[in-house]
Amino acid sequence: MFYLSICFISFVFLFLVGFSLFLVGFYFVLNDLVYFIEWEIITLNSTSIVMTFLFDWMSLSFMGFVFFISSLVILYSEDYMYGDLNLNRFILLVLMFVLSMMFLIISPNMISILLGWDGLGLVSYCLVIYYQSVSSYNAGMLTVLSNRVGDVALLMVIAWMINFGSWNYIYYLDFLKNSFEMSFISLLVVLAAMTSSAQIPFSSWLPAAMAAPTPVSALVHSSTLVTAGVYLLIRFSPAFNDLLCIFLLIVSGLTMFMAGLGANFEYDLSSVIALSTLSQLGLMISSVSIGLVSMAFFHLLTHALFSALLFMCAGVIIHTMSDSQDIRFMGNLSIQMPFTSVCLAVSSFALCGMPFLAGFYSSDLILEMVSFSYINLVGFLLFFVSTGLTVCYSFRLFYYVFCGDFNLSSFYSIGDDSLNMLYGMVGLMLVAVFGGSMLSWVIFHTPSMICVPFYLKFLAIFVSLLGGWIGYELSSFSLGDSLISLSYYKFVMFSGSMWFMPYFSTHGVSLRPLFLGYHSLSASDLGWAEYLGGQGLYWFMMYLSSVNQWWQYNSLSLFLMFFTMWVIVLMFVVV
Repeated sequence: MFYLSICFISFVFLFLVGFSLFLVGFYFVLNDLVYFIEWEIITLNSTSIVMTFLFDWMSLSFMGFVFFISSLVILYSEDYMYGDLNLNRFILLVLMFVLSMMFLIISPNMISILLGWDGLGLVSYCLVIYYQSVSSYNAGMLTVLSNRVGDVALLMVIAWMINFGSWNYIYYLDFLKNSFEMSFISLLVVLAAMTSSAQIPFSSWLPAAMAAPTPVSALVHSSTLVTAGVYLLIRFSPAFNDLLCIFLLIVSGLTMFMAGLGANFEYDLSSVIALSTLSQLGLMISSVSIGLVSMAFFHLLTHALFSALLFMCAGVIIHTMSDSQDIRFMGNLSIQMPFTSVCLAVSSFALCGMPFLAGFYSSDLILEMVSFSYINLVGFLLFFVSTGLTVCYSFRLFYYVFCGDFNLSSFYSIGDDSLNMLYGMVGLMLVAVFGGSMLSWVIFHTPSMICVPFYLKFLAIFVSLLGGWIGYELSSFSLGDSLISLSYYKFVMFSGSMWFMPYFSTHGVSLRPLFLGYHSLSASDLGWAEYLGGQGLYWFMMYLSSVNQWWQYNSLSLFLMFFTMWVIVLMFVVV
């Protein structure tokens, strides 16, 4: 008897819907269509509750990508989560996650955006703590509390937009561009996007969220939660003023640089890939800040493809390595796991911007437009140095995982055995190879001809080659070498710990308030308040009672007087 699992049904449904949405988005691009649909849910007296949807090429193509990647991730999950007693719950949580993302994408209304945003935050918390342990709970709390800052910002946007008479922000982007109200709303939207996309100083939750199962990481870190902030910035970008764009460029450029630098000192496979996602998010947001909105959206789509593939390959490797994530224990996997190695190599090269893969068409175009645009030296260096660091940690990871000797144990059995995992990875590998060129033909009708001097044209290739060489040198360090990290211990500690941001986000935020709370509790509630309040009154009455008792017991005449008085009172009562 053939049994249809929830994974297979979800895969078929999401795949067909995603493919259909992408075709409709392609049709909308060609005909330059935008549909704005208002659905009146209920009308009571003169008040109507209306649900609004915005269908244009951007929302439809992004939604198609989310559904397509989600379908392959769910197919991958059937083997990865095999034997899990709560598999149906896991798949339903993933589907709720996709539904929340869909609400956020097609909403031009701040209320329904908040609905999708809170859905993403709540379901991501449930997925991060899916494996129930102390570290998962800590990671989940860090994730959900960081994103609560963005929720509060969106609630303030909703409260502020009551002044406009409608929550459909899309009406007011150009109309009120330079007004104080729109500048304040834009600042709050930027704050919300910084929390969702893990920009400085909210960066620490993104590597912590790797406590979730790998399929969740592939979905969360490629096309859903972390890109929700970028998508919101792209929608609100017409309302940004120059000062806000400069602030956004500084923050996202530093995030991009910090993540690229930290990934070169990281030995955890999942953390390296999470930091690569953080670096690419910085690239997207910095592109929005200098006005390259279409290219930022293009890079958002191409990054979703190869980033999800990177996480899926990492999941297969960790699964096979008996849950070991340390890249120093890996090596020679290209012989043991050839297919997974090919997929990881393709996704890594796409991340580096290897010509004619998905990442090349977007990241190389962004870098050339940065060379062409009006930007200062600091911003220019942040872009190009971060690109070199990306190639550096990718090659370092490549050499650690694929070359050398296998270091985990003498007896091992490793291979590409899980068919559903491989099917999911094949689908993503194909689009990671061909998706960039096809998207560039769809989104940009006319090819871009960017005329810059030869040295600027060659600069992207030069920093990539330099980064690849440094990555090879970093991977060749062995325990017998003189430890360079001890000579530059403070720099390594600072860079490898994400500029101490995990410490500031946990101890820095909670330690001092908890310390003050403990002392205020000791001094007030358990101290003077008790002494002057309930306990003090009790002991004072006890003292008065004991004094009264001592007085009566030691004065016979007083005792007899009280006795006589009570007898007389009782006689009057009885009579």
